[in-house]
Amino acid sequence: MKRIALTTLLFFAYLTPNVFAAQISHGQSTSCTDANAIVIEVAKIPNKSGDKFGYTSNDRGSANLSVWKSENFTTVPLSLAPSDDNYTNVDSDHGLTHIGKRGNMGRSKVVLTRQPKFSRGDSIGDISGEVRFTNTGTNPVTITCQ
Repeated sequence: MKRIALTTLLFFAYLTPNVFAAQISHGQSTSCTDANAIVIEVAKIPNKSGDKFGYTSNDRGSANLSVWKSENFTTVPLSLAPSDDNYTNVDSDHGLTHIGKRGNMGRSKVVLTRQPKFSRGDSIGDISGEVRFTNTGTNPVTITCQ
């Protein structure tokens, strides 16, 4: 009876997905191996600016990463900028260009999902194998491998 219970427990432990999370600061690295999904999230740091130009000590809450993938030996940059926007600046033309205000705020979190047989080698699409993240920015980033 003990043998059956142990075998059942080991079977369920094997089937349970491995979830690994790490928070990395500037210059630190972490990696995921054969993940089905990778969640990348920048730490929520208050945006304080005492400068008339809007400079902050936390890079306006942005995160910058270098992502290396063993599947195709490529390195791609990745940025998250929850406090930045890409709104069109059309208020000053008083409607003469007839272009509406467009855009949205940046993201604080992104989820990379596994895409088997992804064809573009320079893209982040294929996360099979080892995917290594190095924080090149000033703010901490949480990487969760699922």
